[in-house]
Amino acid sequence: MSQKIALLNTLKKLLKTQGFTYKKVAMHLDLSEAAIKRMFANNDFSLSRLESLCTLLGIEISDLTTIMLEDKPLTERLSLEQESSLISNTKLLMLSHLLMSHWSCSDVIAQYDYSEHELTRCLAQLDKMKIIDLLPGNRVKLKVSRDFKWIENGPIEQFYKQHVQSDFFRSKFTANSEIRLFLSGMLSKASSADLINRIERLGSAFNTALDKDQVVDFDDKFGTALVVAMRPWTLAIFEQYRKKN
Repeated sequence: MSQKIALLNTLKKLLKTQGFTYKKVAMHLDLSEAAIKRMFANNDFSLSRLESLCTLLGIEISDLTTIMLEDKPLTERLSLEQESSLISNTKLLMLSHLLMSHWSCSDVIAQYDYSEHELTRCLAQLDKMKIIDLLPGNRVKLKVSRDFKWIENGPIEQFYKQHVQSDFFRSKFTANSEIRLFLSGMLSKASSADLINRIERLGSAFNTALDKDQVVDFDDKFGTALVVAMRPWTLAIFEQYRKKN
C-alpha cells in the first residue's frame, strides 16, 4: 500500500470515528456528496483539501502522518516462544493482560504487588518479546491484538483450561452485572452462520466499549469478562442412545 493511500485511509478512519459523514465532509468542502465519495474511492485529494479536512478534525497534516505511522496492524497470533514465556511467569502474564485491558502502570502498581523495579523489568521483557513498545515514562503501545488467537493446545490454551474456565464459572450469575445463557436446539447452516456473525459483532462491541471507557475514572470501572461459545453439539450422555446408521 502506498503512503498516499495509507494516509487517506487514516483520514477516512478519523472522520468516521468523529462522526463526520460524507454529507458533512461535502458541506465543509463545498462539494457534492457524490464528489466526495468519488474522491475517496479514487484516493484523489489535493493538498489544500487534505489540509482543510485536517482542520475539520482539529489536527495538522503532520499529526495525520504520525497517526498513520502508529496505526500498524496488531499481531493476531503469538509464537510458541512468546506464549511459553508468558505462561512461565505469572506476573508477566498478568501484566500483559492488564496492559491489554488499558491499565496504566500507575494503576497496576496501586492495585497489585509490583515494585517500580519489577514493573520496569517486566515491561522491558514484554518489549523484548514484541508484545508492547515501551515508550518514555513507562508508557505503553500494544503490538498485539487484545483478542489474539491462541495456538491450538498451546501454552495459553492449556493455562485457560486449567485455571480460567473453572474459575470463571464459579458463580451463580445472579448479580446485575452478570448473565449466563445456555440454549440448544436444531439450526440450519444458514442460521448458524448468521449467529456466528452476530457473535463476532458482539466481540467487536465489547472491544469498542473497552476503548471508549479508557477515559472513565479507574474507580468507576470493574474487570469484566465475556465468554460466548457455539458449536454443533449434543450432550455426551445422550449419545449412547443414538441409533447407528
